[in-house]
Amino acid sequence: MRFAAVLNRDGGTLRTTDLPAFSEQMRKTLEAAGHSIDIDIVAGGDIEVALEKAAARRGVNVVLAGGGDGTISAAAALLMNRKKALAILPAGTMNLFARGLGIPQTLDAAVKSFADGEVIAVDIASANGRPFVHQFSVGLHAKMVQLRQKMEFGSRLGKMRASVRAAWVTIKNPPAMNVTLTIGEAEIITRTTGIGITNNLFGEGHLPYADNPTGGVLGIYIAVARQRGELAKFFLDMARGRWRDSEHVEIHQADRAVLKIHSAAKKFRAVMDGELVRLERETEIRIHPGALNVLVPARAAQARAA
Repeated sequence: MRFAAVLNRDGGTLRTTDLPAFSEQMRKTLEAAGHSIDIDIVAGGDIEVALEKAAARRGVNVVLAGGGDGTISAAAALLMNRKKALAILPAGTMNLFARGLGIPQTLDAAVKSFADGEVIAVDIASANGRPFVHQFSVGLHAKMVQLRQKMEFGSRLGKMRASVRAAWVTIKNPPAMNVTLTIGEAEIITRTTGIGITNNLFGEGHLPYADNPTGGVLGIYIAVARQRGELAKFFLDMARGRWRDSEHVEIHQADRAVLKIHSAAKKFRAVMDGELVRLERETEIRIHPGALNVLVPARAAQARAA
């Protein structure tokens, strides 16, 4: 296969990585397996243009994206409904989409898994036509991300600590919004502290990521927690993957959902794959089965085939 790699030097763990040395080792690993690779190392502000160029190159089979959630989401959006495959170099904080695909969580191990990897088709979702690979959320999560962005951190561990601090501030003063959520033929009118809509249902007993990236459904999670103690328990259940047993979240699934905001929308933002975005008064979320080709380790592809 021919790879076109784009590494965000400002993204995630790549900020503290010797990228020239890593790039050379990546080249050797893939060329030893019979592949070819072109590598671009770019600043965060140039990542989307670099990914567009990589996706447009003739003869390229795989676009390898290295960076945080924003980088991976941007690459996936470019490759949706295209033959070229996405290879994810997990350089973010949690790498939740990569975990769901079975991709090793260290840079070197991920590259080695690509050397004999296989391409499979997985689902991707969209919110008002904008693709996302992991989650679209409003309320609690969005406020937490807004607060975290105001904090200083220079490492993955620092970001995790900032997330804990932001979560605690959010628990002490939670947002609340009036919404209508249409799921299939059902219409839910409620006041909630948070809603997360995910690209396939989250698995149980681990960090919030989908065990089955080809499930063909949106996971729809409505927080019913309101008091401080309930919210703390909700966050703890979320971190431990105890969704089904949690009394503080209502779970649905569908291939389409429409979220209407009745509260003053300008007070709220949404989070899409970890990035803050403008929250529209009405948002249509859809699942697109098999619309994204991804390169995964051979063992992961074989396990799904079985």
